[in-house]
Amino acid sequence: MMPPPEEAGSEPPRPTQALFLERQSYRRRRLVDVARLLPLLGVLLLLVPLLWQGKGEGLETPISTAITYVFAVWALLILGAGLFGIAARRWGGDKRADTEE
Repeated sequence: MMPPPEEAGSEPPRPTQALFLERQSYRRRRLVDVARLLPLLGVLLLLVPLLWQGKGEGLETPISTAITYVFAVWALLILGAGLFGIAARRWGGDKRADTEE
């Protein structure tokens, strides 16, 4: 036999308890979110020197300043990726991180 059809306006019962998310899995998800945004942030920061061109206004930035800026952004992206890797190992519960020491 088929169950009786539900009324169109009725909603399924909702759980009365709040949904609990473990702290470790919450941190891991936020870390993954930030790690996904790191390349986008890097591209945006590397495009900033393109805005420095002041054509004919006397506001031109020396090329050495732009190269220094690009190198600094590159170094900070490498450092940030390394820090995310360390944090991911620590919060991810990677067993190899404990056994390597």
